[in-house]
Amino acid sequence: MAAFDYIALDRKGKEQKGVAEGDTARQVRQVLRDKGLMPLEISESLKQARYDKKSTSIHFTGLFQRGISATELALLTRQLATLVQAALPLDETLAAVAKQTEKQRIKSMIYAIRSRVLEGHSLATGMSDYPKVFPELYRATIEAGEQSGHLDTVLERLADYTESRQEIQGKVRQALIYPAFLSFFAIAIVIFMMTSIVPQVVSVFEDTGQALPGLTRGLIATSDFVVNDGIYLLIIIIALIIGFRSMLKRPAFLYSYHLFLYKIPVIQRLVRGLNAALFTRTFSILISSGVTVIESMKISAKVVANIPMREAIVQATDRVREGSGIKNALDQSKLFPPMTLQLIASGENSGKLENMLERAAIQLEREQITLIAYIVGIMEPVIILIMGLMVLLIVLGILLPIFDLNSLVK
Repeated sequence: MAAFDYIALDRKGKEQKGVAEGDTARQVRQVLRDKGLMPLEISESLKQARYDKKSTSIHFTGLFQRGISATELALLTRQLATLVQAALPLDETLAAVAKQTEKQRIKSMIYAIRSRVLEGHSLATGMSDYPKVFPELYRATIEAGEQSGHLDTVLERLADYTESRQEIQGKVRQALIYPAFLSFFAIAIVIFMMTSIVPQVVSVFEDTGQALPGLTRGLIATSDFVVNDGIYLLIIIIALIIGFRSMLKRPAFLYSYHLFLYKIPVIQRLVRGLNAALFTRTFSILISSGVTVIESMKISAKVVANIPMREAIVQATDRVREGSGIKNALDQSKLFPPMTLQLIASGENSGKLENMLERAAIQLEREQITLIAYIVGIMEPVIILIMGLMVLLIVLGILLPIFDLNSLVK
């Protein structure tokens, strides 16, 4: 039985979209007619989301051109975990989750995965058709749970993990909202003053033909530039941003850029902490799911965004394969926090690597949330101070000629 996306007309002539299951498209058309719908278009959901490994992208005729949000993935995982723990068969679990989903594209995806399961494939295999939705960590963990017979436990851990990531991302976004709005309004106010207020006020002093203070002349020149050539400056800034993003696609430049981040004190702590937290959390989940240490390190390396740290993990994996300890293998790169390495060493010595990795991840995540709050806390007064100084300069540039008004009139 396969999942089909359909577009049909109801008795009132209103277009309806949905997902229906059937062995063939003809059977689905008959099911729709029995419901009083006139089918217009029917297409098999699974064929709409085949992963093309050559282009490393997903080709679509309509639905999945992007992944799903962290909130949607967390909710989906929690629903799967709850129903599987209730001893519901996997196909019925997927059908129940699909019925509870309000978004059409997610419903279609779940039905397509259910079709693969009914064909005899594993859940991980069905999810592999949607790599932008279910990353390699997710699929590898699901596969390990299916092979070990502990899918319910694995799904529970994945649900906790996705909800934890969602919570952290939410805190980071919430912390950055105020500085972002503050920066936007600061720039908008300064541009408004330079393009509207300053030209009108300063033009009065220009008509006198007398020498103006240097600050006022600089203010006039800046205002003229913003009014006449500001668009070109904006184009240059956009071009630089696009060029920088284009350069980041080159491995050599990206590697150099990531190394440069390590030379900035506060940014270094942030980059190292976030990537180490992601690595230890992923490593912990995979180990607890029954994945081997070597395979867990290989998969964990792929989820690390920083290239030098990723390569350090790959090299450490080779050393562990040759018999080295995990702590010693990672320590050679000097890129990982010492406390994290000490917890890993404790886990190796005590045989509780999974617990120590989880503890390291929790500690790192807390440290990064605190560090982000600290950075944001500094940004807010700095932005206000810069904005105040700029407004002060503008006001002084306007007031200085007024102070010399008598000499200007003469």
